[in-house]
Amino acid sequence: MDLKEKIKELTLASLSNPAHFLVDVIVSKHKPMKFTVILDGDSGITIDDCALVSRGVNSALENLIEVQYSLEISTPGLDHPLKLKRQYEKNKGRKLKVHLTNKSIVLGVLQQVEEEKIVIEAELKEGLPAGQAGKKIETRAMEIPFAEIEKAFVTVSFK
Repeated sequence: MDLKEKIKELTLASLSNPAHFLVDVIVSKHKPMKFTVILDGDSGITIDDCALVSRGVNSALENLIEVQYSLEISTPGLDHPLKLKRQYEKNKGRKLKVHLTNKSIVLGVLQQVEEEKIVIEAELKEGLPAGQAGKKIETRAMEIPFAEIEKAFVTVSFK
């Protein structure tokens, strides 16, 4: 088992709340080694939850790794794309920016998460009749299979 898989296993063993889940583990090869564990929760996750997992993983790693390393337990920020179906579930009703494998981008509100796809109320810009400035925004339900999603981000509006 490689180091990344071992850290995943240790992290899962340290998660005591079933509403919390592991999103990703990133292992940096630079010296000193850095391990970043990204956690999330169905209703969010607190810094105390992250600290608890950090203590559990760190105590197990101390017995496995003899070189200097740093361990960071974090939550996904707005700059981290959604990776798991569970993250999509958590963000129903929020606005997403979805980058598709065909290089197009869809903006809209996440309405449903199904086994193989999501449904977004997509924003479509339509041209207005001649003589009127600007663009009219219409919405339409759009089904997007997970296989066609390159990456998706939750967007925040400060209006």
